[in-house]
Amino acid sequence: MSLEHLLRTKLDPLDAIASARTRSDNDLNPGFDNHPAQRPAAVLAPIVKRASGWTMLFTERSVETPAHPGQISFPGGRVQESDADALDTALRETFEEIGLARSFIEPLGAWDRYDTITGFRVTPIVGLVEPGFELKLDPREVASVFEAPLDFLMDPANHEVREAQFRGHLRRYYVMPYEGHHIWGATAGMVRALWERLHG
Repeated sequence: MSLEHLLRTKLDPLDAIASARTRSDNDLNPGFDNHPAQRPAAVLAPIVKRASGWTMLFTERSVETPAHPGQISFPGGRVQESDADALDTALRETFEEIGLARSFIEPLGAWDRYDTITGFRVTPIVGLVEPGFELKLDPREVASVFEAPLDFLMDPANHEVREAQFRGHLRRYYVMPYEGHHIWGATAGMVRALWERLHG
């Protein structure tokens, strides 16, 4: 079964993306249930249809931005009152942050919402992206972008589990190191949840 077929059949449809299932930064940390109030947010997981092999596009947050400075993330952000739905949020934020125009994106669907320990309930949405786009990064939010092969990300052998102290507690989290980039935390958790949705 091809990856494209899995994506088109296993994701939540765009007209019903409020999945009942919610993943969390606490999935690897049973007993931790001290999430703050969750503010709605949405991100786009851009899958670029490269001829040499499909890739997933990530951003490296600017160190000046107040939200997750310096971290690897998907383009996205908080839901605004003017947004029609989570998809509208994801597409708007993607264009504002990296200049990827909607005309290059085919939204496919969403997978499990993700609660972060920083207080966001994130709806992640897959979008297939046609090559040929030009990006214009907002330097206030994004320092750089990079692409990682989807085959690499969808291989559970590359889903490392590490431990670190956070606010006085030892916590476990996923890390997917790729060519000097450390995809970790909520973003890696969402990638892991996508793998489980497609292959689990």
